[in-house]
Amino acid sequence: MMAPFELVLLGRFQIRSAGRAIDVPGRKEQALLAFMAMPPGEARSRDRLCALLWGDRSDKQAHDGLKQALYRLRSSFEPVRPLPLLADRASLVLDPAAVAVDVGEFERLIGEGSAAAIARATALYRGDLLDDLDVREEGFEAWLLIERQRLRNLALDALATLLDRYLTAGNRHEANAVARRLLVLDPLRESAHRALMRNYADRGHAALALKQYQLCRDALQAELGVRPEVETERLYQSIKARRAGAEPMPMARPLARGSPVGEAPAPPVASGPSIAVLPFVNMSGDPRQEYFAEGITEDVVTDLSRWRTLAVSSRNSTLRFKERPVDLQRAGRELGVRFLVEGSVRRVGEHIRITAQLIDAETGLHIWAERFDRPVGDLFQVQNEVVKTLVGTLVGRLQTSELERARRKSPSSLAAYDLTLRGNALSWDDPVSAGEAKRAFERAIEIDPEYARPHSLLATMLGREWRNDLSGSNVLLDRAFKLARRAVELADSESTCHTALGYIYFERRHFDLALSHYQRGVEINPVNPWNQVDLGYLLSYIGRAEEALELLWNARRADPYLGPRWYWRSLGVAQFVLRRYADALADFDRGADNCPRYALAMMAGCCGKLGLLDRARELLAQCFAGYSEGRIARLLAKMPFKHASDGAHLAECLHLAGIPP
Repeated sequence: MMAPFELVLLGRFQIRSAGRAIDVPGRKEQALLAFMAMPPGEARSRDRLCALLWGDRSDKQAHDGLKQALYRLRSSFEPVRPLPLLADRASLVLDPAAVAVDVGEFERLIGEGSAAAIARATALYRGDLLDDLDVREEGFEAWLLIERQRLRNLALDALATLLDRYLTAGNRHEANAVARRLLVLDPLRESAHRALMRNYADRGHAALALKQYQLCRDALQAELGVRPEVETERLYQSIKARRAGAEPMPMARPLARGSPVGEAPAPPVASGPSIAVLPFVNMSGDPRQEYFAEGITEDVVTDLSRWRTLAVSSRNSTLRFKERPVDLQRAGRELGVRFLVEGSVRRVGEHIRITAQLIDAETGLHIWAERFDRPVGDLFQVQNEVVKTLVGTLVGRLQTSELERARRKSPSSLAAYDLTLRGNALSWDDPVSAGEAKRAFERAIEIDPEYARPHSLLATMLGREWRNDLSGSNVLLDRAFKLARRAVELADSESTCHTALGYIYFERRHFDLALSHYQRGVEINPVNPWNQVDLGYLLSYIGRAEEALELLWNARRADPYLGPRWYWRSLGVAQFVLRRYADALADFDRGADNCPRYALAMMAGCCGKLGLLDRARELLAQCFAGYSEGRIARLLAKMPFKHASDGAHLAECLHLAGIPP
């Protein structure tokens, strides 16, 4: 019997039930679940969990934090029974019969030892343990660092074992794939470099073999300051000698149609993310469905092109790959792109099934895959819906992959684009990481003063910082305004620049100008779900909260992975303005870590309306930390409600929460 829940910890945190994702939004809730799952069935004391995840709090605050985390976890699991968490007054345990954990299966398969089992184990290793989880707690970070390295070493050893077995058995294709995976995890693994060198040389691609040696040599020199091992050098000299003795090719010899493209000069890869959409394959067996597959391909190319930060290959450039087998890495080299999208369309009865995959063209590894099942109905409506969802989700996964690429670079090699990526990925709510993000944007502007994106992101960051500051100074907002205007001057066709300027106009109470720029951002790139979130946030404050809710829900449908704190807080604002206090509090709770003052104030107001006065007092203490007089007046001066009645509503809620009139 299968366990009701499937917990994925290797790579990006996920938990599923019956194939459907369960949303566990909080970082500490995810960390708590992960710790209890390694291994499940082992009782963990509440005191230990408090020390692990709330170590810098008082005992009472830590235990309250644990209680809130458990409440949110139970809420996440509510649709599925039985709940996997078993608790008593002293300890917690994760029911091993209720949860299948990929880490446990990974270790079990490695212990089994057969080539088939090890291959299945390495397939489970989608990335480092909790690769996307950032919890700044000393106890948890220490545990995670040890476990992450232990599992990575297991994966490296397993891949090395598998490579040896495939090479011994003469399974060249499988050996190649394993060698590439090894090099993704450990670029200094010379045995993997040698395996690829031999394979390229045996297939007659001496130039690629020598290039692989150069990659190995450069990596060793850059990281360790050493030369390759003797065995690697001998192999290099052998391939070089064989190539020198081979019969030279005629200088003007063209590539035959369908011949390997790896030997043709490849166009340079763009410095930013570059992507090509291969023709979607019609799998229906019905030639009449061909136009639908072509339409999907063309629309994906068009909508991806709306992101000015992407270099998207033209539709015509990929037509050569239609109706023939494609070597993805060669296709990437020939097109000069880092990423590829491939997919298929199949009609199944009265449904259309569309699959899509995002591939790293340099390694050949799949980054993301999704399947869309829709009723046939109006095919053009289906096409529009699927493309919107596919592209919104696809760009999010691509940006995540690009961020990981940037994180692997040393600080000295970071250029403006990578610095901007890093700054955008850091938490702007945490003072330490916010300072790091600000420095990244400022450095990016210093490196490339004509690059609009860091101007717009820094402007947004400073605007948020100004909102959270109750001192009355406008220095931050004035600087943000200059940056946002400069961003639009530099890139008038970039949607993010317009939404940033719209946000600053919004904070300056120029509501018509703010709405104009937000709408312009949506017009430029309507398939970017974040543009809809930004517009929805504004609409809540100018008396159009019902429209805001619809936009926010549409954004979530366009990218089901969309779920950082900013999204949930935007949803919470709309619910609060509509007087839906329980819904608002639940949404705010999903983005509760390091909340800004406006969110804490609205949460306290919700608690006041719901009679949760103890929690209201705690939230108010956080909201007004450092301010003892004129607190409501200071706060309302920073709340950009267009209508006075909405400001009065917040003041009334705060009075109920415990702030005197």
